Amino acid sequence: MSAAAMRHLSADPAWAKLILRVGKPRLEIARNQSPFEALMRSIAHQQLHGRAARAITARFVALYPDASFPTPAQVLTTEEAVLRGCGFSAAKVATLRAISAHAVEGIVPTRAAAARLSDEVLIERLTCIRGVGRWTVEMLLIFTLGRPDILPVDDFGVREGYRLLHGLDAQPKPRALAAIGEAWAPHRSRAAWYLWRAAELAGELSPPIAVPNDAR
Repeated sequence: MSAAAMRHLSADPAWAKLILRVGKPRLEIARNQSPFEALMRSIAHQQLHGRAARAITARFVALYPDASFPTPAQVLTTEEAVLRGCGFSAAKVATLRAISAHAVEGIVPTRAAAARLSDEVLIERLTCIRGVGRWTVEMLLIFTLGRPDILPVDDFGVREGYRLLHGLDAQPKPRALAAIGEAWAPHRSRAAWYLWRAAELAGELSPPIAVPNDAR
């Protein structure tokens, strides 16, 4: 898959130069992680640097010493003040509870159930949850479910990477980048990975970038 993506993208000389510099795409997929856990970790990372997010997540997981990660039911029975004590804002606590409630109801699918659902169905289904946006679900699709053809056009790093790759004065708008990115199908997840690398190489992003498990 990586070789096919490299060949496909390298048809563009600018991409070929970037790929030669960066090498093979190294998308680390959390194959043992459930969609529920991925969403919960993603919310913890939102708007925080990786180190702070990891500390908060560690305190949260430590509340449940008998499990590697809490179940939705456990989260719902944990008092809000206890969750706030981990470092979560009130808004994030509300989102964590909403995700947990939807997991209990089956709206947040198991990994096996998610495998039977298309990308767009999962996006539509999960963005109905309070505090869960399209970007969050796209990160789940790429880094937890390993979906190969996801282009998160609202992501700053992706748009900045494209601007730098082609020497543009301004980032493309999300809708424009979505149209441009159609040419990268069915390898848009790896295209996004390369665009993140382009932004990092130019110093526009300071790794680690805050995504679930810092997977980028």
